[in-house]
Amino acid sequence: MANPVEGKQVLMRIVVDLNRCEGYAQCAFLAPDVFTMHGEEALMYTPHADDAQREHVVRAAAACPVQAILVDQWADQRADEPTVAREADVHVG
Repeated sequence: MANPVEGKQVLMRIVVDLNRCEGYAQCAFLAPDVFTMHGEEALMYTPHADDAQREHVVRAAAACPVQAILVDQWADQRADEPTVAREADVHVG
């Protein structure tokens, strides 16, 4: 998938509603670098994943039987811009 914002890195923010998650582990099967099961029912996940994981994360979210996974994306600053604390441009995906 092409980067939609030229010159910027597009990051993902992953949020899992752990009250809704029932431990079916479909996400861990489809995106094992982002989602892992700790024990039989406890889900552990990386809240920020890079663009290389996008397809796996989107498929994992779609496969969740209880729709507990939300994936947002936003464009990071350009590599040539100075690092400054600022709000991210959030695009619900």
